[in-house]
Amino acid sequence: MISLICNKCVLNGEFSIFCAAIRYSIRDWTEHCINSLSSFSRERERVREMACLHDHSCEDHDCSSDWSLYEHIDLSKVSALNEAVPGSVKSVFKAWEQRLDTSGGHLDSNEGDPELLVYIPFTSDVKIKSISVVGGSDGTSPSTMRAFINRDGIDFSDAQSMQAVQEWDLVENLQGVLEYQTRYSKFQSVASITLHFPDNFGGDFSQIHYIGFKGEATQLKRDVVATIVYELTPNPSDHKTKAETGGGLSHVE
Repeated sequence: MISLICNKCVLNGEFSIFCAAIRYSIRDWTEHCINSLSSFSRERERVREMACLHDHSCEDHDCSSDWSLYEHIDLSKVSALNEAVPGSVKSVFKAWEQRLDTSGGHLDSNEGDPELLVYIPFTSDVKIKSISVVGGSDGTSPSTMRAFINRDGIDFSDAQSMQAVQEWDLVENLQGVLEYQTRYSKFQSVASITLHFPDNFGGDFSQIHYIGFKGEATQLKRDVVATIVYELTPNPSDHKTKAETGGGLSHVE
């Protein structure tokens, strides 16, 4: 006869309830655990399907890629300060499925200076739910991340003196399995985001292999918005003046 804490209660976080297994036989206790884990798995499946709202089983489909904002990044305008190789920052933005593929290059800071500042504009306004960062090994992964929303052109001095929208303590996420949740209400209508990585885990430089965002994008592209604003501005060539019609005045009506 044994006395153990119920796995079902532990999995559900109900640590204060000691409901399982006092005076269970080995066989009964094993059966109880199997049933509890089975129930938990079914509940996890239900929650995942409710979260993604897709027409499939989430066990057979990687929903992570469905929320990826990779295709909405304006890659040509992405930039970084203190990158060792100019333009290398663009290599860290890739599809979710390719986040561990290092063949396309990576972002290094300059030797002896681990600080990085990465500017990422989007082609449409987005809502960011989470951010994923895959760093390098041997202490080169960033240890802190700070985010600034819709602040173009900031430098290290600005980043160090400004209040970030949110700040995270990072871990060495070498396998790309961790995501950092945002304060979602503060990450609405994001036209651009600047990520500040002030330090790492002791390496002489910082290294990043992947940066990814999950969330939602509006359907209206930013270049379309610019066109609409332009069209709302009167164009003199589209209007006849009274001078042209014999009225003697030359100002635009």
